Amino acid sequence: MQPKILIIEDEEILGEILQKKLTLLGYETELATDGAEGMEKIRSFKPELILLDIVLPNLSGYEILEKMKEENLLAASKVIVISNSGQPVEIDRVLELGAIDYLVKADFSPEEVVDKVTKALPLENITASASLAGKKILVVEDDIFLRNLIVKKMEKEGCAISLAYDGDEALKLATDTRYDLVLLDLVMPNTNGIDTLKELKKNPNYAAIPVIIFSNLSQDADIDAAKKAGAADFIIKSNFTLTEVIQKIKQVLGKP
Repeated sequence: MQPKILIIEDEEILGEILQKKLTLLGYETELATDGAEGMEKIRSFKPELILLDIVLPNLSGYEILEKMKEENLLAASKVIVISNSGQPVEIDRVLELGAIDYLVKADFSPEEVVDKVTKALPLENITASASLAGKKILVVEDDIFLRNLIVKKMEKEGCAISLAYDGDEALKLATDTRYDLVLLDLVMPNTNGIDTLKELKKNPNYAAIPVIIFSNLSQDADIDAAKKAGAADFIIKSNFTLTEVIQKIKQVLGKP
């Protein structure tokens, strides 16, 4: 079972960033953008950990903590408060109400928040992620610097890497070797990523092989086109660390 995390945050961009990062790591997540919705999801979703803002529409973080205390919900759900205020009186109040930690938004990056979460709710029981040891992965990327970083990271995981500079080279390699997964850029010389993906999927040997798009493009139209062409997932380069890319690859390979 995946550990459940509820994010109650009215800053939607921050909430979505945290949700994406935590989902990528293997948590089951829900997002609520106001206090009333958050309280409903606490009761229905039954999260093991809650990331809770204090200043929220309809119901404040304080009121949520008070209700959780009244309904004996704190025993089942750890609460980490994330707030814009770092006033000692506010910190003392939420800790007295049952929160296990308090983070001031300005002092922490989303990655540091995620680090706090993984320490409070470890992931060691998750078994869905596949091992990369022995897996054959084709990386199609024309940025040599980025390509080298990816290779170093993947080789540490024990997988066998093949490299292609563009779509034409990728298609040639794919005729000789059946890879377990393809990591594919979209904007490349000669044959672009979408056309490469379409050609791969025409090959019976690759119809069921997962292809993850790894691109700087982030428009909905680009993502939709990739999914329609058969991509298993779409990673926007600027939104993910290489460690998170590896985790995404493990998750995709771990799907039945």
